[in-house]
Amino acid sequence: MPPASSSYARRDVLRLGAGAAAALVAARAVGGSAAAAAPAPGSLLPLTEGPILKPLPPEWFVPLGTNAEMRWDSVDPRRYLTAPERLFVRNHTRTPIIDARTWELRIHGDGLADPRTPERAHVLTYRDLRRLPARTVTTVLECTGNGRTLFATQQGTPVSGTAWGLGAVGTVRWTGVPLSLVLRRLGIRRDAVDIQATGLDEPFVSGGVDYGRVRRPFPVAKALEDALLVYAMDGRPLLPDHGFPVRLLLPGWVGIASIKWLGELEVSRTTLTSPWNTKWYRMTGPDYPADSPPLTVLPVKSAFEPPTGLASGRRTVLTGRSWSGAGAIRRVEVSTDGGETWQRARTDRARGSGWTQWSHPWRPRSSGEHVLLARATDVTGRTQPDQVPFNDGGYFFSAVVQNRVAVA
Repeated sequence: MPPASSSYARRDVLRLGAGAAAALVAARAVGGSAAAAAPAPGSLLPLTEGPILKPLPPEWFVPLGTNAEMRWDSVDPRRYLTAPERLFVRNHTRTPIIDARTWELRIHGDGLADPRTPERAHVLTYRDLRRLPARTVTTVLECTGNGRTLFATQQGTPVSGTAWGLGAVGTVRWTGVPLSLVLRRLGIRRDAVDIQATGLDEPFVSGGVDYGRVRRPFPVAKALEDALLVYAMDGRPLLPDHGFPVRLLLPGWVGIASIKWLGELEVSRTTLTSPWNTKWYRMTGPDYPADSPPLTVLPVKSAFEPPTGLASGRRTVLTGRSWSGAGAIRRVEVSTDGGETWQRARTDRARGSGWTQWSHPWRPRSSGEHVLLARATDVTGRTQPDQVPFNDGGYFFSAVVQNRVAVA
């Protein structure tokens, strides 16, 4: 086998094909000349460091330490996509400053057809990635703890963790290279099981314990199905806070699975683990077994867009959004009397695997407080419950949300 510092191996050229050889470089030395020659959108590189680098105007965001929640009451019913500037931010430490000219993705492991140690990893540069065939998808990105505060305010069971309301979610149009393309051109064994994705942000330290860089495994089957190596949002390069220059995207899965600032992929013939799928991001608590699996597919959820100008006897149109990680929304039902009766809402067709927008006409019959409810059912038959069992991490609050509104 060639040493790690060798140029592109001839057998790799033959396996990938002449056209791919110019686009996907294997076993290149770290910091090679091609990396230095890659285009760098320098105007996107921030000048200062901080937990979050993009502006956080108070009318758009609720700052939460190293995180920032999109204010749900700032959502514009006329806009379908969530602009990158307005998308929530989930950081374990702080947003790193990474130059595309020196960024590299290292791919190794015994699950590759030509097994590689980390020292002999295949290396993909930003230029390499941008020269590969791309795909654009529209899908929901949501933090696993979105709605966490509702465990306390709606069910009376407070939980620990970042106090997310409803705004740790967005629908984004992503552009990137299918991971399946990269893996198949490199060669992957039939008995490969898992892939561990590792980010380039600082190691996460909590309670005096250094847990290392944020990383999480996922099945090879998911990688071959729809995983993307993303470099653009809404047709523009990723913002630093959202993973510039490259992030992983696992459509329909919990946000933690879509590792930002991607730097390494380990392809393994055995099951992989990390604190982010054993210690965190799995259900623990009195209603769950000790061996509950890591969380993956997002549940079904709904959220009203805050109505304004409600008056007794005056007709208004209630609007909102519903989404599911398992597939499209089949129907949305709305109750304007606290759940006594339900009516089907009018739904718009979702774009890709993004959320479904819906509307429902309402003429309040009396003034005072009213409780509005919305529940969705997806194509797999999953429907939002009235309550969800408590779990220690406050994950997956998917119960029907009680929206109390005042009618003049």
